[in-house]
Amino acid sequence: MKLTPEQRIELHEFNNLTKSLSFNMYDICYTKTKEEREAYIAYIDEVYSADRLTKILENVADIIGAHVLNIAKQDYVPQGASVTMLVSEGPVVEVPTEQFEESPGPLPEAVVMGLDKSHITVHTYPEYHPDEGISTFRADIDVATCGEISPLKALNYMIQSFDTDIMTMDYRVRGFTRDKNGHKLFIDHEINSIQNYIPEEVKSQFDMIDVNIYQENIFHTKCKIRNFDINNYLFGYKKDKLSKEEEKEITDRLKLEMDEIYYGKNINRD
Repeated sequence: MKLTPEQRIELHEFNNLTKSLSFNMYDICYTKTKEEREAYIAYIDEVYSADRLTKILENVADIIGAHVLNIAKQDYVPQGASVTMLVSEGPVVEVPTEQFEESPGPLPEAVVMGLDKSHITVHTYPEYHPDEGISTFRADIDVATCGEISPLKALNYMIQSFDTDIMTMDYRVRGFTRDKNGHKLFIDHEINSIQNYIPEEVKSQFDMIDVNIYQENIFHTKCKIRNFDINNYLFGYKKDKLSKEEEKEITDRLKLEMDEIYYGKNINRD
């Protein structure tokens, strides 16, 4: 919402509105054998290491206008990582320059950023189906800001930072702030859909559904990749190694997995 100086509302003290964006993505892969599953998880562990996730969150902080004060990170053996960042909404005097390592908990892979009255976190979860040969990788990023900075500014960057088949996004504005006369303001910008903050070229790649509760300032959007190419879901080989029957069976399994994640329920194949 762009206002002229005459239209701007003068607030009483600090803007207390909390804006929270939860970004959840899934990568899906067909891994027929135990060796393929282990190789896929090792690949994910390398591509989304603590160093890579740290860089992503540093860029998110930069995009939304937050300042990183301190970084602590740890890669786990045999897989997973954790990173903690202390971040402020504005510059802080006498910021310590040393870095330290710590282990905040037994997460498969995680990044946590603490902001002054705000925070950014990321957790990753690789897993696989016990029988069907499907492996999935999930990453959850949460950005909560207090004041004028907005997590929606970093949404397109987060989408571009992950190779994703399914995305779910939740945005909510909580609390209220007051103008100089004491009048409560429950939101400080215009929004009718998270899709407003996604470029058209990205939206064209996905089927999208909105579930919004406007009177509560709650917005939910979920996305599923539109064009399916089985070669993007085979780990270490292409479909020319498959018979037509195998290709159809694997395609059906992958599409079922994607539909179940997208709609949030188990689907009967019969």
